[in-house]
Amino acid sequence: MSVLGYMQKIGRALMVPVAVLPAAAIMMGVGYWLDPNGWGADSAVAAFLIQAGAAIIDKMAILFAVGVAYGMSKDKDGAAALAGLVGYLVLTTLLKPNVVAQIQGIALEQVPVAFKKIENQFVGILCGVIAAELYNRFSGVELNKALAFFSGRRLVPIITSVVMIFVSFALMAIWPYVYDALVHFGESIVGQGAAGAGIYAFFNRLLIPVGLHHALNSVFWFDVAGINDIPNFLGGAKSLAEGKAVLGVTGMYQAGFFPIMMFGLPGAGLAIYRAAKPENKARVASLMMAASFASFFTGVTEPLEFSFMFVAPQLYLLHALLTGVSVFVAAQMHWIAGFGFSAGLVDLALSARNPLAVNWYLLIGQGLVFFAIYYFSFSFVIRALSLKTPGREDGESSTPVGEAVPSVAPAVGGESKGLALAYLALIGGASNVIDVDACISRLRLTLKDSALVDEAAAKRTGASGVIRLNNQSVQIVVGTQAELLAAEMKKLLGSDGARN
Repeated sequence: MSVLGYMQKIGRALMVPVAVLPAAAIMMGVGYWLDPNGWGADSAVAAFLIQAGAAIIDKMAILFAVGVAYGMSKDKDGAAALAGLVGYLVLTTLLKPNVVAQIQGIALEQVPVAFKKIENQFVGILCGVIAAELYNRFSGVELNKALAFFSGRRLVPIITSVVMIFVSFALMAIWPYVYDALVHFGESIVGQGAAGAGIYAFFNRLLIPVGLHHALNSVFWFDVAGINDIPNFLGGAKSLAEGKAVLGVTGMYQAGFFPIMMFGLPGAGLAIYRAAKPENKARVASLMMAASFASFFTGVTEPLEFSFMFVAPQLYLLHALLTGVSVFVAAQMHWIAGFGFSAGLVDLALSARNPLAVNWYLLIGQGLVFFAIYYFSFSFVIRALSLKTPGREDGESSTPVGEAVPSVAPAVGGESKGLALAYLALIGGASNVIDVDACISRLRLTLKDSALVDEAAAKRTGASGVIRLNNQSVQIVVGTQAELLAAEMKKLLGSDGARN
């Protein structure tokens, strides 16, 4: 499998945890709206909503570890998800500052600050990928009778915990250098004015997939290099009086994000929806609408960004470039606004009352322009490069363009077992089956010899088409009963539906 293909596989696996994030983001946004000053301290309702949303958003790395492990496992088994969680807990515990200090025999104050940021999305995805690969490799291993209880799926979390010890030692050596390099890079572009702001924003987005944007943010948003953009902006008149802020300058590392998060990314979501195959539009619309609203209202962009950053990295690079342009334009034009949480409607409305906000309303006009830019550029690139954005995947789509979905009703009870037996017979019998899976409307089969599939018999049984991808891979379009049929076929084959 190519690198791009593998990244797309990770991206598809992320769709389960990503689908949870918009709800959490909206809860937090409403909470901050209700109590913009106390952030929950002055309102029980706001505190309830903020904490409920934060329980999900702040633990996104864990969601990714579990979701990727589950999604990339060969049979979508819960043991793989458990292994992902075990791997994440072992790695992040071993790389906590106090544990690093103990292992290396140094004082806690000497531990690199990088280890305070070890619970990030990159680590979650890394743990999920490792756990899934270990599951796919070892879930069928049979130990001797004395250890038989730990055979198969039960073995995988144990192996994962051991493997993560070695991964932790590798990261213990590598992680501080990666983190420090990002901080030094940020410091080197501080003196470049609006251009530097644009460069920063480009790398801010580019580093989101690996969770290292926090290192870069600390240079510009906080006091690592003396900029302290967010606290100085929030200080308002006091910051001006104390000489900590400059009108039209303080906030330049924040302002240009509003047009992207409130308008640009929703434009990208519309493009992804419009590019989806007709039979998948309803499914894609639900995800894009929720994610776009979260981005617009709260400024939480991960639900949208993670929906395409791995399946279509070309789009994510385009997104990073456009973010850099937006931040540069806002800084160059001195259109200034700031945020305490993120660059959504909530913070824009609150920012309008800050005396350091300069022509903040022009950011809305800039946002409308970027909505159009995102929509048309994403639409063009998706179609020109045939990118597999949500709703366009070969293996996950319902049917190809022009292909009819079978009209037969979904099978239930004994009918599904009878159909499963019929499909097993027409694909060459159980002895010809290596693996059985399903997407929305297709049986996805890996066979020893695809030539044994009787296409005419499949159509007589109710299928609308048979797609032979190669000598072993076959897809049979059976409609919405695909999941039921696959489950019944797995039962008939025994265990997890795979034959060696």
